[in-house]
Amino acid sequence: MDFATVFTTFNLNEAELACSRLEAAGFHPVVVNEYAVGVFGGGANAISPVSIQVPEAEAADAKEFLEAP
Repeated sequence: MDFATVFTTFNLNEAELACSRLEAAGFHPVVVNEYAVGVFGGGANAISPVSIQVPEAEAADAKEFLEAP
């Protein structure tokens, strides 16, 4: 199964919130690089951003969901 990135941030709390919102809405998110951000403290110390990915079939709807007010 192929996945697509729908959200990227250096803030682990922000990523966890986005992931929780997606799960509650019935999507199947996966958090990528959460440990790298957590270990290095995020922000300017992070070596790579944390990303939220969903199966490609859900990507368009998940992005729209996250961008909705």
